Amino acid sequence: MGLTMAEKILARAAGREEVAPGEFVVAAVDLAMVHDIFATRVFSLLRSAGFRRVWDRTRVVAVIDHLVPAPTAAAAAVHQQMRRDVAEFGLTRFFDAGTGICHQLLPERGHVRPGMLLVGTDSHTTTHGALGAAATGIGTTEMAYVLATGRLWFRVPETVRVELTGAPGPGVGWKDAILHLAGRIGADGAQYRALEFAGAALAGMGIGGRMTMANMAVELGAKFGLFPADAAALDYLAERGLEVLPFGPDPDAVYQETLTVDLSALEPQVALPHSVDRVRPVSAVADLPVDQAFIGSCTNGRVEDLEVAAQYLAGRRVHPRTRLIVAPASRAVLQEAMERGILPALLAAGALLLPPGCGPCFGGHQGLLAPGERCIGTHNRNFAGRMGSPAAEIYLASPATVAASALYGRITDPRRVERSAGHVLR
Repeated sequence: MGLTMAEKILARAAGREEVAPGEFVVAAVDLAMVHDIFATRVFSLLRSAGFRRVWDRTRVVAVIDHLVPAPTAAAAAVHQQMRRDVAEFGLTRFFDAGTGICHQLLPERGHVRPGMLLVGTDSHTTTHGALGAAATGIGTTEMAYVLATGRLWFRVPETVRVELTGAPGPGVGWKDAILHLAGRIGADGAQYRALEFAGAALAGMGIGGRMTMANMAVELGAKFGLFPADAAALDYLAERGLEVLPFGPDPDAVYQETLTVDLSALEPQVALPHSVDRVRPVSAVADLPVDQAFIGSCTNGRVEDLEVAAQYLAGRRVHPRTRLIVAPASRAVLQEAMERGILPALLAAGALLLPPGCGPCFGGHQGLLAPGERCIGTHNRNFAGRMGSPAAEIYLASPATVAASALYGRITDPRRVERSAGHVLR
């Protein structure tokens, strides 16, 4: 019997020929990531257990990305301790504040390969499934165990195959596809299952779009969100000096269920407060005033996301009632967007530029909301209190919808901007 991608990866990591859904295995981890929110706790646990070394210092990546620049003395002290931890444990892969968000940096710097088993102290570690890796978030005690032994137990998840067909219409992006899926199956619709994306639409889908969808797989409860490592992935990795082979499921892999998403039938989607699965077509919520628009995060802070926003805002001005906040996902993204004129166009439209990092998305600092305020953003969660006041409202949408909403000061169908411009803006 053939294996799905998750089964192939867990079988290889467990030293087995095959595994079956529901089995528990102990698997060798290929790469572990810690970030500034939890890293010092992890290293403290290691010390308290008597460990002074990690199992393989070349397989651990440490990133300061959530609280950058440090907004408080307490956060600065956490960063100070994390730098000491990195030095004490001899880690060779460390990205200090301002370099970027962990889920952007690991692929961008060539640390992720197809077929890899990757764990991180962040729930959106599923992002790395865009390159064919089985990647998932774990807790601090689990991470301490991984850093000590290089191993961790897993229950082999059932796999759901998601067939992406058709082509997105004007104003529709990959964020709309994953929001649609969230609305369709619910925030627990893929609980501890692997979502394996496939279908003819992948031929026109870049790595950025795949990262967006794999990132939000966890918002549907998924353990992993996986794309096959096809030509697009191999080209992306080759640009980073990595020569790898294609990777995907066996042709006769067995799936628990197959879902089909026809992209040509979608209109722009919006997730309403306070759950990611309260999804409606933008037409159902259009014209709600917004105080803040946010473009960034590990979900949609890449060059292509900023470029889409600039296509809607270049030569125009953000509505005077609305604040537009832009946070590139990494320094490399910031530099490229600056050199290509994308950021200058957004700044000229009235955007406020933040340093690369996670700040507003998780409500750490920068861009928090007051009671009664409403924000529409490209990030991945809209829980009450996620971005400041629990009395604020967060709506999730694509970069195109967020940019159009910033332009009009109300939740706006991006196709309205396209119609006003007299042509399709891409």
